[in-house]
Amino acid sequence: MPAIVQVSDVVKRYESGFEALKGVDLEIEEGEILALLGPNGAGKTTLISTICGISHPTSGTITVSGHDVVKNYRKARALIGLVPQEIALEPFETVWNSVSFTRGLFGKAKDDAYLESILRQLSLWDKKDAQTKELSGGMKRRVLIAKALSHGPRILFLDEPTAGVDVELRKDMWEIVGKLKQDGVTIILTTHYIEEAEAIADRVGVINQGQILLVEDKATLMAQMGRKQLRIALQEPISAVPECLGSYTLEIAPEGDALVYHYDTTNDRTGITTMLNDLQSAGLTMTDLKTQESSLEDIFVDLVKEQS
Repeated sequence: MPAIVQVSDVVKRYESGFEALKGVDLEIEEGEILALLGPNGAGKTTLISTICGISHPTSGTITVSGHDVVKNYRKARALIGLVPQEIALEPFETVWNSVSFTRGLFGKAKDDAYLESILRQLSLWDKKDAQTKELSGGMKRRVLIAKALSHGPRILFLDEPTAGVDVELRKDMWEIVGKLKQDGVTIILTTHYIEEAEAIADRVGVINQGQILLVEDKATLMAQMGRKQLRIALQEPISAVPECLGSYTLEIAPEGDALVYHYDTTNDRTGITTMLNDLQSAGLTMTDLKTQESSLEDIFVDLVKEQS
């Protein structure tokens, strides 16, 4: 079954000559949650805008469920819901009218029962008659999602959906995204909160300088690229790693009271046993051992550093 979104060799070049996208290839599977990570200026929003038809690619092709986003714009856009970074709502309009109006823009017939179900799912039903200017930032974000879902799209783009939202509301948003996936909606989100990708994404894409560095299943990515470190607490602080331990990747903790040993989880041998024996031979006494696995954030930072 072909991917619901197919991006093939897409370039976006502005009149100044700046290339925001440099030959991007990306396939998004139906029903998945894809988290797109990247630093500021990496091309995340440009890529979303180009897929959604807001910005035209300089070259390359993009199809949404088989519809070319340039040649068949209306059919492609009808399948897409977009929640932008910026909160742009008519301040004096009610929540209900705002969401109803967006549905009408897509030429959809009036369906109060459907809109009610969306507002209830987003915990907005009791706010339906409130003017948007009266809502908190988190509630305004929910209104943006309701507007994006008002015409029943199969694909939802969330561009930094939890920016400026407190931790509690962020977790609520994760639950909302999980429920949408259960309903069969394909979700693509860009985020600066890497724990967001770690918590809810099926696959993770990393983009930097207009190029996709990788797209990988989250669990596979962390298994393949994850590293561990062993923290070895010492009885007496040291100021330098003994010469006889120079062959190991050991770092001294800032206080000098511990050594940190980095190792690759994919190797057949970690070298820990030999290293600990050599540590003892060097006259160092251990008081505690603690392992820590690298996070998705560590992997992301390493990938971006490698490209820089």
